[in-house]
Amino acid sequence: MAGSGSLGTAVSLRLEAAELPRPVIGFVMSAYFAGLTLGSLLAYRVVLRVGHIRAFTAFASVVSAVTLLYPLLPPPLAWVPLRLAEGFCMAGIFICVESWLNDHAGPASRGRILAAYMICLYLGQASGQVLLALDWSNDGMRVFLLVSVLISVAVLPVALTRMPPPALPEVASFPARRLWVASPLGVVGTVASGLVLGSVYALGPVFARDAAGFEAQGAALFMGVLITGGVLLQWPLGRLSDAFDRRRVIVATLALLVVAALLVASAAEGGGVALLGSAAFFGGVAFALYPLCAAHTNDHLARDERVAASGGLVLAYSSGATAGPLLTSAVMMALGGWGLFLFAALVGLLGLVFAAWRLFARAPVPAERQGAFQPLPGTTPTAAPLDPRTSLPATGRGA
Repeated sequence: MAGSGSLGTAVSLRLEAAELPRPVIGFVMSAYFAGLTLGSLLAYRVVLRVGHIRAFTAFASVVSAVTLLYPLLPPPLAWVPLRLAEGFCMAGIFICVESWLNDHAGPASRGRILAAYMICLYLGQASGQVLLALDWSNDGMRVFLLVSVLISVAVLPVALTRMPPPALPEVASFPARRLWVASPLGVVGTVASGLVLGSVYALGPVFARDAAGFEAQGAALFMGVLITGGVLLQWPLGRLSDAFDRRRVIVATLALLVVAALLVASAAEGGGVALLGSAAFFGGVAFALYPLCAAHTNDHLARDERVAASGGLVLAYSSGATAGPLLTSAVMMALGGWGLFLFAALVGLLGLVFAAWRLFARAPVPAERQGAFQPLPGTTPTAAPLDPRTSLPATGRGA
């Protein structure tokens, strides 16, 4: 996670340093999420064919090779297939890791294992930004070399393990119409989360350089603080959503997202502590939206539907994350770097209006019948069986 977390920031900064138009940067960066979407749908076939250990080794090897190709090939067109391959193989890595965790998670430990996985995921991405604080001499080659080393070393424990490989959990398809009927707010909120987070992952470093005037090291610090902030508010907001109408907590989260995005945009010129504090606040709110919407969706599904429905939510999130950089880059082209967080505020505002309407459109699920909140990654559907709520009975329909 440290290697892959720093790679996206490094690529974004290299594209910005090449003075490419913002829509071109957005297009190249969105290819990663397109690959992640395809990988979440197709990479499991590689795992089924050759097994977890060989598949993990192959996927990691491709990502390591792609990392070394970035500084050797001229951007931007040559980088699009690299980003696509990187996203596809990262989805394959997530499938291997998450299915391995599933195999070792019992009914009493699934929640703890999923929580630990989430912490490792986000803190790994945040700590990876430290690599970008290194000297960017030699045209930035050193950063890509270190990322490749980290990814290659990660293969060793898996390649040398004597543990038997796990069985790949079956995740059935779930009709999109059924998912929409079950929880329109869950789907819209998930897409909004993808639009915002996909844009920030792809273009946050560009914002830090363009609007805030940071050097590469400062941009890495900005991204690290933002991602670390993503861990802070998930549990408090989640616990509130367990005690009250979850839709009201989603409304409050979207309202806070609008406020946080505007705070980051307004603090850009001053930089310093104000900007970093606003970034941490924004990360805390933005990263909480997806698991809240997933929990709300699960409140309206039968127990045997929840794992399959997670695939639909991941696809909705990935679709938003793919479209986000394309749309945001056009806004940044017109308004400047701070257009990134104006776009995030607009997405939050539109989601807020929709969520407020849903409060009056359907009756709430009683608090005592809501499933418990559980933080979730928007990686692949393979993580869904780790969610303790998949063993809980259904609590309601159609809100």
